[in-house]
Amino acid sequence: MTFNGWIQILVYCAIIVALVKPLGWYMTRVFNGERTFLSPILQPVERATYWLGGIDERREQNWLIYSLALLLFNMTGFVVLYFLQRFQAALPLNPMGMSAVAPDLAFNTAASFMTNTNWQNYGGESTMSYLVQMAGLTVQNFVSAATGIAIAVALIRGFARASTQTVGNFWLDLTRGTLYILLPLCIILTMVYIASGVPQMLAAYVDATTLEGAKQTIALGPVASQLAIKMLGTNGGGFFNANSAHPFENPDALTNLVQMVSIFALGAGLTNVFGRMVGDERQGWAIFSAMGILFLAGVFVAYWAEGAGNPLLAGLGLEGGNMEGKEVRFGIPLSALFAVITTAASCGAVNAMHDAFTPLGGMIPLINMQLGEIIIGGVGAGLYGMLVFVIIAIFVAGLMVGRTPEYLGKKIEAREVKMAMLAILCLPLAMLGFTAIAIVLPTGLASIPNPGPHGFSEVLYAYTSGAANNGSAFGGLSGNTLWYNLTIGMAMLMGRFLIIVPAMAIAGSLAAKKTVPASVGTFPTHGGLFVGLLVGVILIVGGLTFFPSLALGPIVEHLAMIAGQTFATGG
Repeated sequence: MTFNGWIQILVYCAIIVALVKPLGWYMTRVFNGERTFLSPILQPVERATYWLGGIDERREQNWLIYSLALLLFNMTGFVVLYFLQRFQAALPLNPMGMSAVAPDLAFNTAASFMTNTNWQNYGGESTMSYLVQMAGLTVQNFVSAATGIAIAVALIRGFARASTQTVGNFWLDLTRGTLYILLPLCIILTMVYIASGVPQMLAAYVDATTLEGAKQTIALGPVASQLAIKMLGTNGGGFFNANSAHPFENPDALTNLVQMVSIFALGAGLTNVFGRMVGDERQGWAIFSAMGILFLAGVFVAYWAEGAGNPLLAGLGLEGGNMEGKEVRFGIPLSALFAVITTAASCGAVNAMHDAFTPLGGMIPLINMQLGEIIIGGVGAGLYGMLVFVIIAIFVAGLMVGRTPEYLGKKIEAREVKMAMLAILCLPLAMLGFTAIAIVLPTGLASIPNPGPHGFSEVLYAYTSGAANNGSAFGGLSGNTLWYNLTIGMAMLMGRFLIIVPAMAIAGSLAAKKTVPASVGTFPTHGGLFVGLLVGVILIVGGLTFFPSLALGPIVEHLAMIAGQTFATGG
């Protein structure tokens, strides 16, 4: 670790903190239906969208109707994206003549982008046409991110409202999130990326002759527009197979910083939206503080592990940290920071090969995802995931003092706790369940190129990434098989919708409750004690659930490395 490395990390953190309030203020006005500086331009478009869709903007929905609208919308997006891939060979905007995508890969990709996961078992520049990249993948990047924000806002309304049966209107929240937040910011970011040298064109790939006289095909395309939303919407799916390690997706240190800020910006701002909508900004800062503590702890361990490198190489006089699988232009600090950011925020974009990280350095991205992507998390998903843990923490606090737990004037009762536990338990069911099956079946073992604990970590990482709707990959694992395409796709669907439905049920239940005035025995939820309790509950639940699997993978690999044994990587 170096002083310069920590300065870069602290500058990034300062930028994120500075963005929390202005973004929170703006997004609160958008979802409260208040006038913004973009209203004169976008309000006619918004009203035209409602008219075309037959939407009554004055009519709100209860949690069940809201959830059904959400599920039907996402199901439609899944079907459209699936068939776009299956018929892309016969569709326009395919200058390189890409063939139809295989059924199992098309299923995996449709599930991936619809759930905001963006796991890629393919190379974008060699598999997908421009039409699929734009009308399929980029569109799903927008609407899956807007869906996550809508769920978070609906849950916030559940805490903020009292004695009502409605939590908003899904179609309004989806439209406003896309039109007023995601689209304007992405237009700005696209211009920034184009100015930095990121391609944005529809022409065919370019053939070049190298200095050695060999022919090289240089892939181009509408990259900048997809790059903007893949980061801002915490989607992560790259136009190129190398993702943000590719110089056309991430040309220099400035674009690297812009991308890292984009990943955290909206998720951090939504904590302030929570505080504003419940009438106490301190509540939002408390949640942001808990996220920040977990994030900084992960950055410290990952940076330390990568900076220390492999002790076996140090013993041979080869010091300087672990640069394997990293871009020289970013170095160890920005590679470690990017890895923690992208897995803390359910983004999945990568600027380094996680498979080549040290065992402990690679363990941090795993832990970030296994905790449920609640450290900022995906846009919207991080906040509603954290609020589920808040309910558990409040319940634990109530047990300790022997009184009915309360949060923001709402009594937390059996229904809310049951729904919260259902949401939390679905993740280990998918992550650990599919991993356990894959490492005993021949079809699963056939895709593992590396022996021992490292191979186990690759499989665990794949299902963890899928169920956590992250999309990053450890690398090495040959995932484009019938088994992994289908099971990782199922893990994505479980990780998305088995959390969304309980979260919406909690929103409906809380919105119907009366507000209870604070009393002497009310546990304050805006101070350091609550933040410590929340962080402790998250770590205890995560440790009890996932420590055995981590012990079989990165922990035992680290101990073996110290003892002089290493495992070849396939990244």
